[in-house]
Amino acid sequence: MIDEKNIGSSLEDFLKEESRLEDAHQVAAKRVLAWQLQQAMESQHLNKVKMAKRMQTSRSQLDRLLDPDNDKVQLDTLNRAAAIVGKRLKIELIDSPR
Repeated sequence: MIDEKNIGSSLEDFLKEESRLEDAHQVAAKRVLAWQLQQAMESQHLNKVKMAKRMQTSRSQLDRLLDPDNDKVQLDTLNRAAAIVGKRLKIELIDSPR
């Protein structure tokens, strides 16, 4: 049976109704960061061992950073990883839609 009240509604509207929109944004942001970092590493021919060594951390810590589902990373770790691949981290506050 089709729920007609949801026809035409967006995924964002659905997530908002379910009080899961902020979680979805957080997961999406971490996935994008992990993907971008992985791409930068590949373009510079950096494997995980070399990257972890340059970051002065363990490979398991780097694995957590590259895990798109692990959103428990520290800003200093992200900044250090970005710098090693010649990037910088940009974080900004934007207005939330009402």
